[in-house]
Amino acid sequence: MKASVAIQVLPAAENTDELIRIVDEVIDYIKSTGLNYYVGPCETAIEGEDYDELMDIIKECQHVAIRAGAPRVSAYIKVNYEPEGEILTIDKKVTKHHQK
Repeated sequence: MKASVAIQVLPAAENTDELIRIVDEVIDYIKSTGLNYYVGPCETAIEGEDYDELMDIIKECQHVAIRAGAPRVSAYIKVNYEPEGEILTIDKKVTKHHQK
C-alpha cells in the first residue's frame, strides 16, 4: 500500500438516529469503492495504491453526507502517504489487538 487515510465524518443532524443514518450512508459509500477499509468507533480508515483516488473518496464522503440530509458536515482527516515505498497496512496495525 502506498497511502491510507482516516476520516471522521461529523454531520449536523437533528438527533442521534439521524446522525447514525447519515454516517452509515457515508460508510456504505466507502464500502462501495472496493478499497480495503476499517470502521472504528471514531473514524474509518481506507487504504490504497492511488493517493488521488483516496483524496477523491474523502471529498465524496462530504457530498454523500450532504445528499443524505446533513445541512453541513465537518470532518477530521488523517493522511499517510509514501509514494516510493510502503505504508503499514490496516491489518498490520490492528489485527494483533483484536480479541478472538
